[in-house]
Amino acid sequence: MGADYDELRPDVRESQEDSLEAARSANAPDARSVVRDLDGDDLDGGDVPGGEILDAELTVRLVPQGEDEFVCQSCYLVRHRSQIARVHGGAEYCADCEA
Repeated sequence: MGADYDELRPDVRESQEDSLEAARSANAPDARSVVRDLDGDDLDGGDVPGGEILDAELTVRLVPQGEDEFVCQSCYLVRHRSQIARVHGGAEYCADCEA
């Protein structure tokens, strides 16, 4: 007699049924009540769930492209010139993108 390999094993089927029943009986809010709660909240007051709003600036030091570097026109990463795999119409492509 042949085996039906697409049929779930009995222990897996029971586990899935138990999980479904547990999810149905859980006291989780439905999606509509969550949307209503979020619509009613006023986030302009500075209260952000799970965090805080900081009034700080981000300072980033920019380093100019070196003479031995290029920007791949596929992934837009700065690479060393030794990684040039193809030049097409003045556009340079790295070895990772050509692989």
